[in-house]
Amino acid sequence: MQVILKKDVQNIGEAGDLVNVKDGYARNYLIPKNFAELATEGALKNREQNIARIKAKQEKLHQEALAKAEQIEKIGSIELYAKAGESGKLFGTITTKKLCEELKEKTGIEIDRKTVSLNSTINRIGEFTMLIKLTSKVKCELKVIVTASEVVKESVEETEEAEA
Repeated sequence: MQVILKKDVQNIGEAGDLVNVKDGYARNYLIPKNFAELATEGALKNREQNIARIKAKQEKLHQEALAKAEQIEKIGSIELYAKAGESGKLFGTITTKKLCEELKEKTGIEIDRKTVSLNSTINRIGEFTMLIKLTSKVKCELKVIVTASEVVKESVEETEEAEA
């Protein structure tokens, strides 16, 4: 089924693109979520008229994303403090939501937590890298340094259970 994308869809295309997708994917996901519309004769004519407007909007979003990426990379790293055991394991994990809140606090830039991916789960003390995908073309990395705010002595029973 041919559809015209209204918004950028990861691994499919960008707004304004005419793409072929499976019928079920179009009917059950893309069209109801307003990511795409059917490629009818009228829609194709409308697409041709609006293509310049769509491209200008995309360019504006791209420039804004580049500016955000530059601001984020200026920070270099975020340092977080968490309660940890003697072995360096945190009590709980640091989530992408927490990272986005910390980033907003430091820079004033609001990032959607769904755009953040981590190279590994943050459940220990150490250095981690978070990848932020601002748009399909603009990505930036930020170092996350986790240190212990409080070291809690682990009992012998807890360490035995953790090893088992």
